[in-house]
Amino acid sequence: MARYTGPKTKKARAFGEPIFGFDKSFERKKYPPGQHGNTRRRKQKSDYALQLMEKQKAKYTYGVLERQFRNLFEEANRRKGVTGENLLRLLEARLDNTVFRLGIAPTRRAARQLVTHKHITVNGVLTNIPSYQLRAGDIVAVRGRSQALIVIKDSVTNKSDVRKYPWLEFNPDKMQGVFLEYPERENIPEKINEQLIVELYSK
Repeated sequence: MARYTGPKTKKARAFGEPIFGFDKSFERKKYPPGQHGNTRRRKQKSDYALQLMEKQKAKYTYGVLERQFRNLFEEANRRKGVTGENLLRLLEARLDNTVFRLGIAPTRRAARQLVTHKHITVNGVLTNIPSYQLRAGDIVAVRGRSQALIVIKDSVTNKSDVRKYPWLEFNPDKMQGVFLEYPERENIPEKINEQLIVELYSK
């Protein structure tokens, strides 16, 4: 399965939430896509359907493929603590997600592209693996000659306030941030019911 690159609004409408960020089109049509629009009578979803939708929502939100997601779940299950919360912490600790959270890129897709195009370093080492798992204390920075890129400068100017993410620290002048620790569940803003995902994989 290839990574989804289709219309973002269509997926957001399917899940009933703006999972890719603010979307004017979604705000106008907050109902599932389809030929008959909002007039269609929709059947009540089964427990399995709700669990599957929650897993799909998490995958599309973080831009993770099925095998990657399964591997992350297994890693979360091996760790101490609540499996569902561990899963979200591991997703948040991905390099591409952290680049997005720091405000270096406007979206997760853009963050993934910056990482793969070798614009990002971790602890001073050029890292082009979007799924790279950060650890407490890791320093994420924009590569020296990449700091002049307009797309990065605009993003940092418009979204340099990461105070709402207490597990991150960012210095816009140096264009570098610190992954302080794995986030607590209550600080992760994504509206994902991780327990449904755990129930799905536990069958």
